[in-house]
Amino acid sequence: MNTFGAPPSPAFGGDSLLGLSQRLPPQNPEAEQALLGALLANNKAYERVSEFLAPDHFADPVHGRIYAAIQRRIEAGQLADAVTLRAEFEHNGLLDEVGGTAYLGQLLTAMVGIINAGEYGKVIHDAWMRRQLVDLGEVIVNRAFGAEPELDGRQQLESAEQALFDLAKDNGSDGGFVHFEKALATAVHHAAAAFSNPGGVSGLSTGLRDFDAKTGGLHKSDLLILAGRPAMGKTALATKIAFGAARSILRKARENDPNAIPRGGVAIFSLEMSCDQLATRLLSEEARISGDRIRRGDIMQRDFDKFLEVSRELQALPLWIDDTPAITISALRTRCRRLQRTRGLDLVVVDYLQLMRPAAGTRPESRVLEISMITQGLKAIAKELSIPVIALSQLSRQVESREDKRPQLSDLRESGSIEQDADMVMFVYRDEYYLSQRQPKELNFENPQKLHEAMEKWQKDMEGAHNKAELIIAKQRHGPTGTIKLFFEGEFTRFGDLDQHHEGGGGYGD
Repeated sequence: MNTFGAPPSPAFGGDSLLGLSQRLPPQNPEAEQALLGALLANNKAYERVSEFLAPDHFADPVHGRIYAAIQRRIEAGQLADAVTLRAEFEHNGLLDEVGGTAYLGQLLTAMVGIINAGEYGKVIHDAWMRRQLVDLGEVIVNRAFGAEPELDGRQQLESAEQALFDLAKDNGSDGGFVHFEKALATAVHHAAAAFSNPGGVSGLSTGLRDFDAKTGGLHKSDLLILAGRPAMGKTALATKIAFGAARSILRKARENDPNAIPRGGVAIFSLEMSCDQLATRLLSEEARISGDRIRRGDIMQRDFDKFLEVSRELQALPLWIDDTPAITISALRTRCRRLQRTRGLDLVVVDYLQLMRPAAGTRPESRVLEISMITQGLKAIAKELSIPVIALSQLSRQVESREDKRPQLSDLRESGSIEQDADMVMFVYRDEYYLSQRQPKELNFENPQKLHEAMEKWQKDMEGAHNKAELIIAKQRHGPTGTIKLFFEGEFTRFGDLDQHHEGGGGYGD
């Protein structure tokens, strides 16, 4: 037991901080020498380490240069041994830098066995990864002491998480081949799931019949982009899909136990609207009471009773909302990981892409590069957590300059990265919105008969487009493209399945 008069503990007092600062970074020179000796003795040993080991992974820069020379010769189909390397280093004037001919010969004597080359490589790579962690820890400590005053504590935490994620993503997984037998088994499992489910839905159901029929539902690891011009109903359609997915998760969990709490759910990151605004909109859609009337209090008692009844029904849904404005991709990833670990997670919806920020501590050179970092981050989240991610996106104004206002892939803002990273790109389009702005005006017609004909045509077009919307699938990596007709009620900003078999029919897929 330490007392005030006792000498300081070696671990916590006296020169402990100095001792920590003087510790050598993790390294294993003997393993580096043994591996290089094995490679010089038999170039086939290179196959055991080529997939994961690079020259930068060596702690001794001399060893890194020798490994780079061996790597270059073997990959060029040339022999790499002590003789050929000596000639190459002499030609480049680097022989003395790598220890001369004597050191190349010494490496051969350091070899323990060619069969151990893979293990030596793993030891070297592990030491390199631990050195990266030491460097990262130093950066974290320096930032915490105020080295970068523009980053507050939360931003420093996000930056550290991003750096750790990047290190794990680039170097933490083994990767490699998967035997075709295993891939076949997974494909058969997915086909069996689609065969046994109603409508052939192998993924997560959206509650939209025609969408599920065309895509098979929402699939794991997919990044889906839902884009449209303002007032097209992007948020309404995204929340409809989120609600349909949450209902599907709840229904499946309660097939055998009506009181079961589902393991899994849907996360909505609402960067544009607050939680209560989004909840009001969702209740308006489900109760079919105008959100504008709810805000103004212009509702009857029976409307309010229905409002409460619907809220009680919806509160059981496994649905979470995060309304943090301008959230960074690293913070979003952290919250998704935490939610999946604690409650389970099956779908993420981000509203919307252009309001997000890249990871804290990064400074992209352009807006295009910034959006590219965000879309790549969202795709990485989808793959890492094995869930579908739906991100909403704005379209450029060039749509308005065309006669046909239907969006195209080139209309996506910063379209290159979004289109490239997405597994599916969808556009929501309502012809009724644009037709309503083209009502014939008397000033434009000298002949009353012409005005009457134009008005009749306009009214006919409006009737044809009334309560109808189009979901245009412009890109689908795993299936066909095309257009899905949807029903849309403007008063409640609510989407549903369109009944195309009856005149003027409309309906909802729940």
